[in-house]
Amino acid sequence: MFTSKALHITLPKVDFPAPNQVTDSTSVLTLKNLVHEPLIRWNPHGVLTPGLFAHWTSSDDRRTWRFTIRPNANFHDGKKCTASDVTSFITAILDSRDTFGMRWSYHRYLSRATITAENDATVVVTNPSPCEWVKDVFTDFYLSRVDERGFGVLGTGRYKVLSYLPGKKVELLSLNPSARYIHITFTAEPNPETRLEFLQTAQTDAALGLEDLPTHDLQTLKTLPSITLITKTSTLSVIFYLNCTSSSIFSSPNARRAINHALDTSRLIRDVYADYADPASTIVSPFHLGAAQSTLTLPIRYDPVEARRLFEESGIDFSNPPTITLRTPTFMPTHAEAISNFVAEALRAIGFNVTVEVETNRPAYAKQIGFEKNVGDLALFDSSPNSTFRVLDDKISSGTKGIWWQGYVSEGVEGLIGRANDAVGEDERVARYGEVLKRLGEDPPWLFVVHPVAVLGVKKGDSEGEVQGVFIDQRGALVID
Repeated sequence: MFTSKALHITLPKVDFPAPNQVTDSTSVLTLKNLVHEPLIRWNPHGVLTPGLFAHWTSSDDRRTWRFTIRPNANFHDGKKCTASDVTSFITAILDSRDTFGMRWSYHRYLSRATITAENDATVVVTNPSPCEWVKDVFTDFYLSRVDERGFGVLGTGRYKVLSYLPGKKVELLSLNPSARYIHITFTAEPNPETRLEFLQTAQTDAALGLEDLPTHDLQTLKTLPSITLITKTSTLSVIFYLNCTSSSIFSSPNARRAINHALDTSRLIRDVYADYADPASTIVSPFHLGAAQSTLTLPIRYDPVEARRLFEESGIDFSNPPTITLRTPTFMPTHAEAISNFVAEALRAIGFNVTVEVETNRPAYAKQIGFEKNVGDLALFDSSPNSTFRVLDDKISSGTKGIWWQGYVSEGVEGLIGRANDAVGEDERVARYGEVLKRLGEDPPWLFVVHPVAVLGVKKGDSEGEVQGVFIDQRGALVID
């Protein structure tokens, strides 16, 4: 199966979305990172490095930015990549809708900006207010064009597509004849147990997304002799949105803090995730911009006595216990129903009656939470943007009231967000975002749960058969050296 120049990898899915579609799918990001290039590369702690844009400069007030395309950037059909290609690509994203039928938040971020091609190599962004955050936004954009069949497989990356069977298989060829792997085949297998079986029986060299295995399989994963596990804590946040509107229990800061005290995160990680997760302490992961500066290294402590006291201070009368409505999907995040049942039991232990509403239609669930604000009292969700700016703007800010905002208002928070968004220079930015994240850890808008650990399995072998140079990044996508 494995040779020094060929590799077979099994992914949960194989897909090249249309160029105007942005995704957080680890499978799709795996392919995009090889075939396409992000305009700018995101790295842990919000460090940004060149992608398709080789370098960038700004005016002193950070209202105008010039981004320069790297030399000799060509699409795989031979067409030169120009600034006009980039501006048309960005415009298409801003005018499109996501897979749930909702308009991208990018449209709101850039609604006042002008984006133009100054020449073949330079893209200019001008905004009425400082927009240091535009670099964060560009890390989500992987430039591509469609081929003659209408598939978004034409990129500028280091591998080109040889053949593509949507949803099933793609074959890639390295443009560098000295690459470790000249030929890579990706096949799709949505069932994580089958992916693991393929790996154990040497039908594949590597399998992504093993963190999606059922808990009982995760518990024995480390004992399997035929595979090597590569793990990394993900930037994904598993959370419960809290209904913070005036009619809800969680309009009270005490109640929001109380529910975080009510959750035994350590036991949830052990019993549901089989230890393949880390506890969350604020709205983003430890790898987001500003997280280290927030100094929040530990989750809100498990203390059910304190939880009940704070609930009572917020006006809850447990002699006549109220009923809390908890909403949950069946997937996205992984283990969704197990997580929700665990949280429901924690709330019952405090003294609440809890009704669990299960929604099996995941796209409908997203619309219910985002458009309709139908979160009950709390609703399980995940938060995937790698940009601290994006999480705040989409989900926390009472000024923008983005699609995922659930009524959270906290004195002083909006001012902190504004200062962070308008900060000039990376040092000021990271410090300002650290202040916001610290405040949100102290006055939580959500029930913080975990950051899952992404798991890649690779086939073991002798010195010649061992799979090397294959990793996963902080987003959970597979990376090939």
